[in-house]
Amino acid sequence: MIVADVNPGVCGLKTIIKAESPDMMNTSVSIESECPAVMKLSEKIQTVDAMKAIFSPFGTSSVFTEAQAVLSHAACPVPTAILKAVEAACSLALPADVIIELKKAE
Repeated sequence: MIVADVNPGVCGLKTIIKAESPDMMNTSVSIESECPAVMKLSEKIQTVDAMKAIFSPFGTSSVFTEAQAVLSHAACPVPTAILKAVEAACSLALPADVIIELKKAE
């Protein structure tokens, strides 16, 4: 099982994503989040077909399609984190941290 701990930034609504794939194709996804919109998304993507989701053209996977219907913040990192967890759970990539640091230039 892969666990992704998402600290989304200024909203402060943390999310924990758990992804598990015994057959390396279909992935069970469970999400705990302080964000009501992310919890709505979690209801829609309890199972993800990894091959379709990971190898879809950018922004067209089932995860992003479902996210468009419930998330109002386009920069929310949770959908990408879900895909990264699915990818690692299916051994399509090694589990590695993704880091975005935002800083004001001096």
